[in-house]
Amino acid sequence: MLKNKLFYSLIIFAFAGTIFAQKDVYVSAPGVKNPILPGWFADPTIKKFGDIYYIYATTDNEMLASGAPTVWYSKDFKNWYNYIMEIPSFSAQSITNFWAPDIVEGEDGKYYLYFGNCEIGCNIYGYVSDSPVGPWEKLSKKDVPVISNGYPRENFPSLDAQFFKDTDGKIYSYWGTWVHYNGGYAVGELDKDSMNKMKNSTNIPLEQTPAPFEAAYIMKKGSKYILMYSGASCHDETYNVRYSYSDSPYGPFIPGKNNPILSTNNDQTVHGPGHHSVLKENNDYYIVYHKHDYPMTRGGLARQVCMDKMVFENDSTIKTVVPSSRGIKDLVKSEVPEDIAFGAKTTASSFYHLKSTQYDYEYKPSYATDDNNATMWKASDNTTPQHLIIDLGSEKKIKRIMTQFEFASYYYQYTLEYSVNGTKWNLYADRSKNRTAGSPMIDDSEVRARYVKLTISASEKTGLYAAVWNIKVYDSLFDIPLPLKNKESKTFPAVKSTKKLLVDFDAATIQSNSTISTVFNKGFIGGVFTKNGDVSLEKVDGIKAFHFKNGAFVLDNPVPESLAWNGSYTLATWVKNPEIAKEGEILASWCDRTRFGLANSYNALAYNSGPYGAGVHLDGHFDMKFNKLPEADKWHYLVLTFDGVVEKIYVDGVLDNSQNMLLSSAIDKAKLIIGASDIGENFSGFIASLRMYDYALNQDEVVKLMNQTKPKKE
Repeated sequence: MLKNKLFYSLIIFAFAGTIFAQKDVYVSAPGVKNPILPGWFADPTIKKFGDIYYIYATTDNEMLASGAPTVWYSKDFKNWYNYIMEIPSFSAQSITNFWAPDIVEGEDGKYYLYFGNCEIGCNIYGYVSDSPVGPWEKLSKKDVPVISNGYPRENFPSLDAQFFKDTDGKIYSYWGTWVHYNGGYAVGELDKDSMNKMKNSTNIPLEQTPAPFEAAYIMKKGSKYILMYSGASCHDETYNVRYSYSDSPYGPFIPGKNNPILSTNNDQTVHGPGHHSVLKENNDYYIVYHKHDYPMTRGGLARQVCMDKMVFENDSTIKTVVPSSRGIKDLVKSEVPEDIAFGAKTTASSFYHLKSTQYDYEYKPSYATDDNNATMWKASDNTTPQHLIIDLGSEKKIKRIMTQFEFASYYYQYTLEYSVNGTKWNLYADRSKNRTAGSPMIDDSEVRARYVKLTISASEKTGLYAAVWNIKVYDSLFDIPLPLKNKESKTFPAVKSTKKLLVDFDAATIQSNSTISTVFNKGFIGGVFTKNGDVSLEKVDGIKAFHFKNGAFVLDNPVPESLAWNGSYTLATWVKNPEIAKEGEILASWCDRTRFGLANSYNALAYNSGPYGAGVHLDGHFDMKFNKLPEADKWHYLVLTFDGVVEKIYVDGVLDNSQNMLLSSAIDKAKLIIGASDIGENFSGFIASLRMYDYALNQDEVVKLMNQTKPKKE
């Protein structure tokens, strides 16, 4: 378990045959070089075309890493700019999976982009453009994949493809995931005439790449082919990078003598590093990989891109990489002027203090001006407006402000103001109606001021916090490598919480003891619950309650927009479970699993003894179990809360378990169901009452509500 303190780790540098030891910097220290990107991105592929570096990556921390297809670009490897690429959708549906992309420059001077997608089977699709950033055209007008699921053998999952151009001009691809039980990685040659199909493909025997999982990456060192890959589990600290080598692109491959060569470091400040690519700059090699965030999000789906030096002992041996927060020294001299806000004093309307069963961590205002992509300022809750004030120390010329919000591919609405005295404010930039995403957001104007004030008023997605990785202020203008601009979103700003009781479902309020077919919802969203299956109104222990045997109540009104995406909630219920099963036993759900089968896209409260409940999101990697299972055949007060950062389960007023989460709840066609999920998983037991709010109650409020709603014997 990670602890909330700042660690030092040891980085070993080899130079001229001598080993030097240098202490790493604090993970939260100002100006550290890792992570290199401000945001949630994984599976990075790094390329250099001309004098510009590009990082193509999976957009992370939402709906099983199903964010927008974006690319980062930079000239100095310090200042990175994000762009949402224009990629045509499939004929069947729009693209929401853009997984583990790779790009190849063809002999025709065009650029060929490949990525994995599991919407129509898990396949690798190909696109072509005259530019490394698009716009892209399909290689197949009929959506035929370059590498299909079940190729080169039946049931083989075609994901995580990386392409390699050999010295003889041939292009090879290596792909596969979950290969430890799918028979080993695959290798094949890309048809250079079409760039759209494979030939001579086969599987590499498992024993040639011991302990594999996914993410093969091939490179050449001298006459040796180095097949690198990621092993163990991407969800936790065991994730690592390994390698084998061969004299041929097809093998046989010999495992490296010192595997793994990249792992979680001793103090766990670099946690679960893997799924990498390699940059060769002159005669030096750099490994670009992702690691988990800190504090760590459940399931390891909030990943960030890092880079460290990689050294070969000889053509077939890679030295162990010691991952760091320090990162690498400047590869290229930057022409961007000094950030005059670096280290400046900051204050904010509020900041989030994360307190859970795992962490005690603060998202301080000072983290917005520390030029550190591992830290951010985050407001105390997901209400807006929220503001941040920077004190530059003295009156200075300001010509540009660049703001890196938490989510690069979603827009934020905001204003920037400036002041000489911190009392009277003037408008610097008005983005209060902005609908264009970007990282950084760039605002230019020439003023003189001591104070800068950022006010965030709304966001594109429900439940997003006012949160900033870095805000930078400059006294002069400078060129941007590629003056690209994202398209304006057609989506209206997100609905905000009503701060109300949405659902009030209480057996004690029902006067009749006759057969019940409908129950009116007395909560804010109204509607009628209709009974499906076997549910009866009974008295147990003198308490009136609904007895769920094999049935449920379904609300006719839609799930409110305030519960969409990352919307906060509280679900509180008095329940008695005579026999506790290992799975199922859903008390309430508000999701549509038939339409979205992705992690964190649905939500439910369960009362079972397995890893799938209390909080249900996909499987044991993302779900939250009870630490101490509530005793069977007794009345308990169970409360599940989510504030947009942390999910918590309370049992009888006591915090039992918690986990960091970012949800991507899909509610478009979802139904609010009591006593089951959308696919069954029925609860068998008694529910006296159930209440739901679109905000998170704190522990004092949970206890107060427990005492107010405790069922009474009749």
